[in-house]
Parts: sequence; structure tokens; C-alpha cells
Amino acid sequence: MQEPEAGTTAEPEIGLRDRGPTEGTAGLPGASKVPEVTVWFWVVKVLTTGAGETASDYLARTLGPLPAGCIGLAGLTALLTLQFRTPRYAAWTYWSAIVMVSVFGTMAADVVHVVAGVPYAVSTVGLSVALAAILMVWYASEGTLSIHSIRTRRREAFYWATVLTTFALGTAVGDLTAGTLHLGYFSSGVAFAAFIAVPAIAGRFLGLNAVAAFWWAYILTRPLGASFADWMGVPTSRHGLGWGTGPVTLALLVPIIVLINHLAVSQRDTPSKGRRAHAAD
Repeated sequence: MQEPEAGTTAEPEIGLRDRGPTEGTAGLPGASKVPEVTVWFWVVKVLTTGAGETASDYLARTLGPLPAGCIGLAGLTALLTLQFRTPRYAAWTYWSAIVMVSVFGTMAADVVHVVAGVPYAVSTVGLSVALAAILMVWYASEGTLSIHSIRTRRREAFYWATVLTTFALGTAVGDLTAGTLHLGYFSSGVAFAAFIAVPAIAGRFLGLNAVAAFWWAYILTRPLGASFADWMGVPTSRHGLGWGTGPVTLALLVPIIVLINHLAVSQRDTPSKGRRAHAAD
């Protein structure tokens, strides 16, 4: 479920043109700040969603929702600051930020529900509206929603605002199906696994544009990974495996670390321009 490579004609054909850096936008040095969308991207993304879900639950249960949220916000701020200061895509920096977005996005959705008492159905609608608004403003400002165009500070800000909102939305949707709709975590995970195949099929056989297919799948990776992680972590009384959120988090972090290290060394997901610039350093 890859987006077209930067510089191809796929986006102009579907009307999602790339205007280039808009006037007055601070430009980055010609290097993409996000990875290429390969199979590695989707594997690591799903693993980080699961780890973020169980890590958030573990911290909230151990420290309390508000202290855990403060720690999550501090970690998110630190890693996003590092990400914005990095001149080009770097696997460890980018994916560490994604992990922390996953943790904090879960906390944000859970705090709204647990502390403020907002039903998951309401937060799902509210976050869906917020996500749509961010995407509309992003497109109106930049003329593209392609992640291959993340080469300016403004586009990077739009990208991370979108990513954070998708994580919070995915958390609310996953808890809505598992709890409010009584599907349970495993059945929810199976349902989301089926739903995530739809944009790939629609893109291949029905002409769904690549950028829309990407963001559709991206949003669904969150409830997909989180549902299965919750199923492994929650007690058997809640129809889970009862492994505990702490052990599940650690178990998921192991393949995440191995894969990120593999990507950092092999540069398999490094955009081609970034690989050339890195080699010249």
C-alpha cells in the first residue's frame, strides 16, 4: 500500500498536485523527513501502536492517569523537538517519536474518557472532525497530503498533527468497538485487519487515489495493533490472555528495537535523496 514515489506523475493525475514549498515557509535542505512507505513501514507502525497502547495502560494504572499523561507529554515534546531539528529522515529519531506519539495519543483519548467522562462514541466523532479539519487545512495550504512531500517545516507540522490525531482517534475507535459495542479486543482486531485490506483492494482495483488509501490504512493501523495488544494484556475475565500490559509492552519493544536498528543500518526505508546526502556526509 505504497504511495507513488516523489517526482512521479501519479499525484497530478489524481489532482493532488505538489506545489513545492509555499512562499514564506522555512525550507528543509531538500531531504524528506519521513521514511519510504514499504512493508517495513507498516510492520513497525502496527507494532508501535500495540506497544503504545499497553505502555500507556501500564503507566496510567501504575502512576495514575494525570501523572502518566504529564510524563507522556514531556517525552512527546522532547522527541518531536529532536525530530524537527533533525535535517533529514533518521530511523531512530523518527520511530522513537512515533512510539511516543502512540503512548501519548492513547493517554489523551483515555484521559478524555476516564477523567472527563466523555463516551468513546462522542470522542470518536470529535476526533474524526478534528482530523478532517487538519487534513483540509493542510491540503488548502500545501496542495498535497502526500508524505513524500514532507520537506518544509510547515508540512512537517501538519504531518505530526495528523499523526497524533490519528493515534488518539484509533484509540477511541478501538475502545468503542471492544467495549461500547461489546465486540471484545480479539474480534475487534480481526475486524480491523479486514478493514485495513479495503484501501489496498480499492487502490488496486477501483482506482482509489494512493494518498487517500495511505491515510485510510494509516488510521486503521492504530485500532488494529492496539486491539490485539489489549487482547494479549487484559485479564481473562475481560476475554484476554492475561499476560499483563507491562510484559506485553516489553515483548513488543523487542522486535521494534530490532527492526528500527535494521532500518537504520540498512537504510531500506531511507528516501533516495536522503541516502545520497548521508553518503556524502
